[in-house]
Amino acid sequence: MNFWEKLPKPFFALAPMADVTDAAFRRIITKYGKPDVMWTEFVSADGLASPGREVLINDLKYTEEERPIVAQLFSAHPLKMREASKLCAELGFDGIDINMGCSDRSIEKQGAGAAMIKNPESAKEIIQAVKDGIKEAGKNIPVSVKTRVGYNKVQIDEWIPFLLEQDIAALTIHARTRKEMSNVPARWEHVKEVVEIRNKMKVKTLIIGNGDALNIEHGNVLAEETGCDGIMLGRAIFGNPWLFAEFP
Repeated sequence: MNFWEKLPKPFFALAPMADVTDAAFRRIITKYGKPDVMWTEFVSADGLASPGREVLINDLKYTEEERPIVAQLFSAHPLKMREASKLCAELGFDGIDINMGCSDRSIEKQGAGAAMIKNPESAKEIIQAVKDGIKEAGKNIPVSVKTRVGYNKVQIDEWIPFLLEQDIAALTIHARTRKEMSNVPARWEHVKEVVEIRNKMKVKTLIIGNGDALNIEHGNVLAEETGCDGIMLGRAIFGNPWLFAEFP
């Protein structure tokens, strides 16, 4: 049984945020109100597979108190993703998450992040590379994906079934398209659609909703309305390290 199957429903996660959720930040959150699962900041698999690895290793530091903790990686190169995933598995992470939703232009120019939505076959190769890297490390930890509901438009009907066919443990849905960035309110009705697709396909992938959740109480309401298994909170943590201490 992987750690995802042991979490309560709904469970609450701290979103991976670049230049925010580093090791020091996560230690503070762990001390004052630990979520059910934590992510690292997203880390370049290309960098981890390069001679400059030692610099990026700092982004993969964590403490035992943070468990379960997931390493989030991004890349468009399967071989480099495989090598980086092997490293993360050897470092003892509880899972590996693939970023397929970042809208940063420099990331997209590499073919990674949200650019994956436009290239499903590349996404498939990357997912398999992560699985291969984990296996090469002699580990058996779960693989998950974080993405959006589409690129320039909502593409749930084609993009989501494709991802769910890849045998991933969890799928985080940011309820906006890449084009919308975070400039419009998150549309949680799309999270509900994703849950319905998952149920229709009869796969075990857990669905995590993300976007504009204000606090634990609000997250519980969203989980009830959509049927999702977990809620990811991001910006709600700013100025409130006790956010996840609000569990009833």
